[in-house]
Amino acid sequence: MTIISLLLLASLLPHLTFTAHMGVVNGSEAKPHSRPYMVSVQAFGQHYCGGFLISDEFVLTALQEKVKINNDVKWIALPKDGENVQENTLCSVAGWGELWTDGEPSSRLMEANVYLKNNRECYNRWGEIYYSLSQMMCTYGHGGFCSGDSGGPLVCGDTAVGVVSYRYIALCNSPEKPNVYTKISAYLPWIHQIIRNVK
Repeated sequence: MTIISLLLLASLLPHLTFTAHMGVVNGSEAKPHSRPYMVSVQAFGQHYCGGFLISDEFVLTALQEKVKINNDVKWIALPKDGENVQENTLCSVAGWGELWTDGEPSSRLMEANVYLKNNRECYNRWGEIYYSLSQMMCTYGHGGFCSGDSGGPLVCGDTAVGVVSYRYIALCNSPEKPNVYTKISAYLPWIHQIIRNVK
């Protein structure tokens, strides 16, 4: 399977500093097979980071072969061109990462509800060195991500609208420095071009 990697997304945003791992805090265990698009990217038999299927051939972070789609393995829709999600929309994030700051990673897929924060407020909290109004989004809420799930999706309805990108390094799910996601809609032409070139 072709790689559409956060490293590539990060290379398009050289002024950003991304943390290598993210995970879910203040979440609950996901119902088995309720998120058939989720991918655990592993190295040496250990979970390293997350990803998600966007077709039977593409994951937003690494696999090598075409995926066999079935009732338990499906891809998730991407936003349409020009489609934006409104602030305060209920969304969710999921992953196998740490359950609290510097805590243990989860052996089970965890999920948490989050809400989209006003984009200008995200920018004000992080500043122009770290945050791009046109290419990022952030969330607020009781739950959020921590270390172990970079690359996982921010899901609003049935659509993946963001990719887990970075957080305040000193505190998972900080109210002062909200969790940040790369906005998928900002990269749709690039993603579609890669998919077309491989087929």
